[in-house]
Amino acid sequence: MKILVAHNAYQQRGGEDSVVDDEVALLRARGAEVELFHASNDDIGGMGRLDLLGRTLWSHPAATEMRRLCERFRPDVVHVHNSFPLLSPSIHWAAQEAGVPVVQTLHNFRLVCPQAMLLREGQVCEDCVGRVPWRGAVRGCYRGSVAQSSVLAGMLMLHRAKGTWQRRVNRFIVLNEAYRSRFVAAGFPAERFVVKQNFVDLPEPRDTSRAGVLAVGRLSEEKGWPTIAQASALSGVPIDVVGRGPLEEVLRASAGLILHGALPLQEVYARMCTASAQVVASVWLEGGPRTLIEGMACGLPAICSAMEPMMEIVQDGVTGLAFPPGDAQALAQRLTWAQEHPEAMLTMGRAARRVYEARYTADRNHAQLMSIYQSAIEEGPRRD
Repeated sequence: MKILVAHNAYQQRGGEDSVVDDEVALLRARGAEVELFHASNDDIGGMGRLDLLGRTLWSHPAATEMRRLCERFRPDVVHVHNSFPLLSPSIHWAAQEAGVPVVQTLHNFRLVCPQAMLLREGQVCEDCVGRVPWRGAVRGCYRGSVAQSSVLAGMLMLHRAKGTWQRRVNRFIVLNEAYRSRFVAAGFPAERFVVKQNFVDLPEPRDTSRAGVLAVGRLSEEKGWPTIAQASALSGVPIDVVGRGPLEEVLRASAGLILHGALPLQEVYARMCTASAQVVASVWLEGGPRTLIEGMACGLPAICSAMEPMMEIVQDGVTGLAFPPGDAQALAQRLTWAQEHPEAMLTMGRAARRVYEARYTADRNHAQLMSIYQSAIEEGPRRD
């Protein structure tokens, strides 16, 4: 199978970029021929505002390149990840016009929310789901800018009016049922959605003694770091923190948090294999945190906020512990309980590894991807 993967990389590398890299490597390792159509937000700095505006709404250069790649590479399917802002949804039209079916992974809520996270002032906000996103524009939900938010709202309305999602995508991949339900509520065609989680490929860890609590991720508000810092102070349980981000200096002043900065992935996995618990405190509807699945592969139980997507991965009391989002007191209680019940946490960690082996391995993910691609190919490019 020949697969053309399109992705607009972020300036600050995150889980989505890693997912793209891992899927491309997986496909190539299993015999597929993969071409990457790549753009990077690092290129935005040298662009004029009008040029960036035009490309966000409809990128003629990206559409031209997509047609050229389809003619030269002749892919069986195009798989789009992030197209914002430099690729734009124009590439969906170019691929279908070239006779190639399109699969789109929805890693976040960008296509229904200018801010992409359904998050406002630390709370889940669905005001724009299925509606004209004027609220997101006037509130400046994207980076606090009314102008930039208006551009995004305009992009959403343009492609809603053109029917891009109904007419130019064969299959949508989402990471959980919570995402599928929001997009269907926004008017996306329900029959084209497939739920497929992320994956990691890690051997079973040695059954050794474990100690300490770990937290891994970008140091930003939506990840719930203020809650983690407060809970650590309330419980007296120190937490090793791996990652960088805008809250780094603030968190460094928190007595209970031990910041290690960004570490090589193999060192992160080594820490996951020796820690007793991992804290994931996101306050937004995060699609499928890779750290949760990486932790499960390492036999590491999670103490996580009870957001819908995470509750599809973690079973409270079986593979980890849950607490109400943003509730530092409840998280402190879970941390204390975990410290006082090490054997129970070991049992949860072993159960987490079994769930990983059943759901989140490379073999299972490859089989799911092939099935999705095949169904899109059999359907063929969508025609008006």
